[in-house]
Amino acid sequence: MVHHGLDLQEGIDAPLFHSMHFQGSFYPRNANPGKMMIEETIGEEVISELRALGHEVIVAAPNTVGRLTAAMRHPDGQMQAAATPRLMQAYAIGR
Repeated sequence: MVHHGLDLQEGIDAPLFHSMHFQGSFYPRNANPGKMMIEETIGEEVISELRALGHEVIVAAPNTVGRLTAAMRHPDGQMQAAATPRLMQAYAIGR
């Protein structure tokens, strides 16, 4: 939204990634510095650039990285919500 002018749903539908650099929240709390997972739909150019920068990149199939939902209230009071289509486990609901 901030950097690319996307609305909530467009941002959630964009290719996702996650870093494994920091210590995990759950046992065994592993940290894998420089390692990341990214959906292949980001494009080979981006993946190659990340690898050239020294990242260990795991390429995932489209729409398989994470689950994401978002909601926001606009200044006029209107609510907007969005949910990921990934793994068919999220809904956009607000009240």
